[in-house]
Amino acid sequence: MKVAFVHDCLTTFGGAERVLLKLHELYPEAPIYTLMYDKKKMDKYFSGIEIRTSYLQTVYNIIHNYKILLPFMPRAIEEFDLSGFDLVISSSYICAKGVNLNADTTHICYCHTPMRYAWDLYFQYNNSKNIFKRYIISKLMHELRIWDRISADRVDYFIANSKNVANRIKKHYKADAKVIYPPIKNVFYNCKDNESGKDVLEDAEIDAENKITINETKIGDYYLAVSRLVEYKKMDIIIDAFNENKKKLIVVGSGPEEKKLRKKAKSNIKFIKGINDEELANYYKHCKAFVFMAEEDFGMVMAEAEASGRPVIAYGKGGAKEMVNSKTGILIDNQDKDSLNEAIEVMEEKYLEYDANRIKEFAKRFSEETFLNDMKKFISEVKFWNEKIF
Repeated sequence: MKVAFVHDCLTTFGGAERVLLKLHELYPEAPIYTLMYDKKKMDKYFSGIEIRTSYLQTVYNIIHNYKILLPFMPRAIEEFDLSGFDLVISSSYICAKGVNLNADTTHICYCHTPMRYAWDLYFQYNNSKNIFKRYIISKLMHELRIWDRISADRVDYFIANSKNVANRIKKHYKADAKVIYPPIKNVFYNCKDNESGKDVLEDAEIDAENKITINETKIGDYYLAVSRLVEYKKMDIIIDAFNENKKKLIVVGSGPEEKKLRKKAKSNIKFIKGINDEELANYYKHCKAFVFMAEEDFGMVMAEAEASGRPVIAYGKGGAKEMVNSKTGILIDNQDKDSLNEAIEVMEEKYLEYDANRIKEFAKRFSEETFLNDMKKFISEVKFWNEKIF
């Protein structure tokens, strides 16, 4: 069976790209078709894999900004010639699901989300005070919505990364989706204290005498936030809350909002970036609790924290509703610093009650083994178009 993968853009490495790499383990010889590939940023992850790009690659090499090319993506994705493949698996959050396939090719779409710009976050993106800019964006998104809805009919089987996304697929595409949660790397489940981990804690200026032993894990006196530092992740709410409560916070991540957030943060807040997964796993394992205030489709960092045995404080919308319960953390009704600080006060009183082993057990549903087994089972049950008899 000839297999190909299709992914929107390989220009930054995030949750969708982690999922793609794990999917590719199912068919390691399969090529990956993508609109644009940033070789400098991505080669360390995708080295040895055949990457086939669209005609937009030439433009991207000049401007290095994939978002500007959004209006041209639907046409470019349709120009991929996938006629020689029996199975195409698209990994889609923009338009990868819109590939044009022959009638005897089966198409499975792992959908990270229906196109955010066009649907659920449309009014957040189109909020400019410039009337002309708003008109241009509204016209573009209207056309993209039409294409996005029509192209959804080209998918034979949808897989959603969460019940949250499955509901949106049903709403926007009128299609059912199987839920298979994204895989969390084993390093977060199997993190062990080592010299690197001790160095991490020293770098974070954690007072060793203040650590409390619970389930053979030393818990530090700090809270943790891990995120790309972009506006919609709502890191400003977290910074404001910890500026006020003066508790220790470690922020792991980088992005366009970094300079602004660093300037706003007081001395109790530390910023760290450029660490590997083993070092990050130690940060998770030793934090008092993990804090997350964005509304995400899934939210892999919350799953990483739970895989490390730590409770989560999260805004109770989107994927967080599936990932956090009374045994694994606290959900917040309002997306503001006062609500977050109220939850932190509750956590201060009860964090010793959270059982690390129970949290880890809950997080097994997000493991790499579970993901691969569920994908293999799903594909084995698919009825391929070239096998149908009419």
